[in-house]
Amino acid sequence: MFYEFLRFPGGKPKAVTLSYDDGCRDDIRFSETINRYGLKCTFNINSGFIAKTENERCLTADEMKKYIIDTGNEIAVHGDYHRAPGKQRPIEGIKDVLNCRIKLEQLFGTIIRGMAYPDSGIHDFQNNANYECVREYLKDLGIVYARSLCGDNDGFKLPTDWYNWIPTAHHNNKNIFAYIDKFNNRVLTDDTYISHREPWLFYLWGHSFEFRHADNWEHLEDICKKLSEKEDVWYATNIEIYDYVNAYYSLIHSADGNVIFNPTIYDIWIEIDRKTYCVKSAETLIISKS
Repeated sequence: MFYEFLRFPGGKPKAVTLSYDDGCRDDIRFSETINRYGLKCTFNINSGFIAKTENERCLTADEMKKYIIDTGNEIAVHGDYHRAPGKQRPIEGIKDVLNCRIKLEQLFGTIIRGMAYPDSGIHDFQNNANYECVREYLKDLGIVYARSLCGDNDGFKLPTDWYNWIPTAHHNNKNIFAYIDKFNNRVLTDDTYISHREPWLFYLWGHSFEFRHADNWEHLEDICKKLSEKEDVWYATNIEIYDYVNAYYSLIHSADGNVIFNPTIYDIWIEIDRKTYCVKSAETLIISKS
């Protein structure tokens, strides 16, 4: 065996996910738009700002259920009151995350494990906060990933640190369509060099109100058109990406790599030496040497 690579469900080499913040009223139009194109998004919610009536700036819980959860998207933590963990004393950061998670879970009757850092997140540290502390208390609070920011990129790599998950680009990035073209145009063939066959992830982020402020909802339509309906792409929420990738890393291999056992609830797709295999849940795959 030379190289093994993760493949997304169906053996697909690429995935697309979105992450949008604050639970504002523009999320309704945003959700309706991306749903038409088959894209999926994680909506990061401040539990302290959820509206009581439909006349407020943010969405009500009923609206979030109708337009976000019931359409196959994800609700994630964005802090009770949108406070950056890096600028708070650890006890305040813990309370802001924990209160947000508890309130969202009680409202929607589900388990919420994802997060996007509010405000400056983990870029700037004050009040005796530091990244190692934030990462540890997020783990203790049952948060399994947290979207961060430190400059857009066109690397499309899966995160190596789920508590510092860097997206590909904000939708207003001046290179957004060049990034999308590079992502779309990457096609694996038998001639693709064996060590350059890693999976790719396109991760878009932003705030839906930005389209209203700029009066450019057509920009969202253009992005969706270019990203959607690709046969080699899996469209997923942040938590679906996390769960699938970690299920892949749970595969158990024999010493020579010819026997692979899948102890997870997911069917996992892999590529070994340019051949694609599916290791079904709770089953063992034996790789033929022929």
